[in-house]
Amino acid sequence: MNSYVVEVLNGLQKACPWEKEFLQAAKEVLESLSLVMDKEPKYRKHRILERIVEPERIISFRVSWLDDKGDIQVNRGYRVQFNSAIGPYKGGLRFHPSVNLGILKFLGFEQIFKNSLTGLPMGGGKGGSDFDPKGKSDNEVMKFCQSFMSQLFRHIGADTDVPAGDIGVGGREIGYLFGQWKKLANSNECVLTGKSLNWGGSLIRPEATGYGATYFAEEMLKASGNSIKGKKALVSGSGNVAQYTVEKVNQLGGKAISLSDSNGTIIDNDGIDAEKLQFVMELKNVRRGRISEYTRKFPKAKYVEGKRPWGLADAELAFPSATQNELDESDAKELVKRGCICVSEGANMPSTPEAVEVLLAGKVLYGPGKAANAGGVATSGLEMSQNSMRLRWEKEEVDQRLHQIMVNIHKACAQAADEYGCSGNYVNGANIAGFKKVADSMIDLGV
Repeated sequence: MNSYVVEVLNGLQKACPWEKEFLQAAKEVLESLSLVMDKEPKYRKHRILERIVEPERIISFRVSWLDDKGDIQVNRGYRVQFNSAIGPYKGGLRFHPSVNLGILKFLGFEQIFKNSLTGLPMGGGKGGSDFDPKGKSDNEVMKFCQSFMSQLFRHIGADTDVPAGDIGVGGREIGYLFGQWKKLANSNECVLTGKSLNWGGSLIRPEATGYGATYFAEEMLKASGNSIKGKKALVSGSGNVAQYTVEKVNQLGGKAISLSDSNGTIIDNDGIDAEKLQFVMELKNVRRGRISEYTRKFPKAKYVEGKRPWGLADAELAFPSATQNELDESDAKELVKRGCICVSEGANMPSTPEAVEVLLAGKVLYGPGKAANAGGVATSGLEMSQNSMRLRWEKEEVDQRLHQIMVNIHKACAQAADEYGCSGNYVNGANIAGFKKVADSMIDLGV
């Protein structure tokens, strides 16, 4: 490993040893960048690595709100504004009990390179709260969102920071957040993406991350003379990303056979067709039920409690689409053993470093999240463009633009890997291609 990279990683380890997810993400990116640092000393001269691993700004605040019983509840809110070298901060808000600063720094750091890869002028950021929307009434979610935005609103803006949704923040939450921001700012500018179609949202935005991960898988397969057609796919999760991954896999001629949630996994060897997927969407998006209910409706499927999909069935394709570090070393070995040839990440950093090593050693086509799931933020960028121009593009146009962006991301990753002597390694390719645009911009802008 390059000595400059080692120096920076050691400094991070001493500075924040408790931020495990952030350290994992930083190590994964910086190890790839050893190839760049060996060839291009200008980045060391300008101390780019020290600067790029340090957020430009971290905002932390108290969120006090009243529950339905009239009791005061208190949560923590955060916004990590990581890097704005190529555009306003852009990245989601996550509401989940696991949220802490280390996780948000990891997500914001990944977002820098993901946003860079889209080719759109967006910097990297992330935010959220340890608030849990599960089990809360609509009124309680609204009260929390209004209180959260009352603190956040002074730090965001169309040309400053444009948050979106993430885990626990869907259309309902975005609506409450934007409603409060409008009251406080007396403005209708695009300061959040993932909005409803009725008030500024973009067609294809809910589908974008899942569609994009599938398009990226298709590009990896195409480059090796293959395709999704006729192949089985394991998909984890059952939210928007997983749902629309299933839809696009089916559209491209594959057969998605699994979905999961935090309680367990369903395996449907007959395939999750359009009718079954519609049931899942109603179950998860409207009734907010558990995936185990799928087998009551479709008894031929099986439900495995407490398990992720990996290793429960044979499949050539895998789409980890739930959360970070959900696919570990043993899971990766099981995928390779069962004939998996392609993994495309719909979630952020869902594979552990040990799992990635197994997949790469097994010659599996592996699309890391910062490339494969960039379709979501890319379409958020397209939503920003439509809002700025006071236009709304038709579904087909947004989908075509999304598809082309994913084709371009694949091309950029492949070319960077070729240039630095690691052809076919999309991890290195994504990290290098995403980094160089941001780093060169930072040099242009001065210290």
